[in-house]
Amino acid sequence: MAQAFVPVLLGSDMNVYGMARSFHEAYGLHSVAIGKGRLGATSNSRIVTVEVVEPRLEEDEVFCQTLIDFSKRYPEGTTLLLVPCGDNYVKLLARNQDALRDYYRFITIDETLLSQLGTKETFYALCEQHGFVFPKTATVTVNNYQTVELPFDFPVVVKPSNSVAYWNCYFPHKKKVFVAENREEFDAILAAIYGSTYQDHLIVQEYIPGDDSHMRVLNCYCDQQGKVRLLALGQPLLEEHSPEGIGSYAAIIPAEDLSLCRQMKTFLEDIGYKGFANFDLKYDSRDGQYKLFEMNPRQGRSSFFVTAMGYNLARYLAEDVIFNQPAECTVATGDVLWTVIPRHLIFEYVQSEELKDTVRRLVRQRKVCKSLWYKHDRNFNRWMYFHKNQASYYKKYARYFGNKGLRD
Repeated sequence: MAQAFVPVLLGSDMNVYGMARSFHEAYGLHSVAIGKGRLGATSNSRIVTVEVVEPRLEEDEVFCQTLIDFSKRYPEGTTLLLVPCGDNYVKLLARNQDALRDYYRFITIDETLLSQLGTKETFYALCEQHGFVFPKTATVTVNNYQTVELPFDFPVVVKPSNSVAYWNCYFPHKKKVFVAENREEFDAILAAIYGSTYQDHLIVQEYIPGDDSHMRVLNCYCDQQGKVRLLALGQPLLEEHSPEGIGSYAAIIPAEDLSLCRQMKTFLEDIGYKGFANFDLKYDSRDGQYKLFEMNPRQGRSSFFVTAMGYNLARYLAEDVIFNQPAECTVATGDVLWTVIPRHLIFEYVQSEELKDTVRRLVRQRKVCKSLWYKHDRNFNRWMYFHKNQASYYKKYARYFGNKGLRD
């Protein structure tokens, strides 16, 4: 039987699998994926198939031609819903949206707004206009990194302004985010980064005290009219701590803050945002305020926790873009533990006994969701992948927990 529409997901990682699972849970649909390579999260799956692998997919001409050619595999009149699941694909779609509108349905913002939101200096300036508080911040360039003086004390956080360019560079002991405890570490980190192909700006911020559980993640969906339809706030219990995973959430429970949600709704509607977005914030116990770190102009790999709460991400997207159904704004509430790691690691590395008690309760009540462990998508190969994936986290946490410096 023909599907009502076909989700075409860009990428092949856990974010792609989470979206495919959301489409399957909502509509029973099988998704297809197009990416630069094949990853374990979407391999041997009954709910998503990586149909095209194109290593040059990040080149605009190749991106457009690959997607246009792929659309011609389907009979005329088939509705293809295009969903970018990574920063690079979001940028490619925004740049090339006019060339693809005859072939796909999708939601995106224009390239100008995306550029404002995607560069941290301009993003913070925009946020400041809307009353958000963010950590004290300085910008470092390839021209001044050897002599720059910081207007705040150590420790400091060092991260790229251009995440796509940083993803494509390499240097020893590379991490998504660094924490420099002193000037010596700071100088070594900057020298390593600028010794690579990355030559764009770096963002340096004061370190906000508190463990991973002080973080918050706010997921949103804005419709084609620029109206917010969904706001879902989560409290991470742990982040990943491997070099490539720092800053990615490993376990989340729902949280509530109506004031923060109202403020974010006003911000998104004022700037005319459309599509998925998620925001990283950290609660600063020194002044009782949330400090806004960054915005991702897409759903993230941890965003499946929203579907796990009972607010299916695929349904919000399809009801807007495919079925043109109106909807009011919903602030999500729920009671679930979403995790990509074994719960034993949560009990070992989470510091708060109160949070561990919450996890115990949710485990007893069987309110636990793991994105990759889906009852409708189990076979021997996925069973093997899942258990190897889970076992690998024990080694990663033992080796890397708390290590955000320029060392292995």
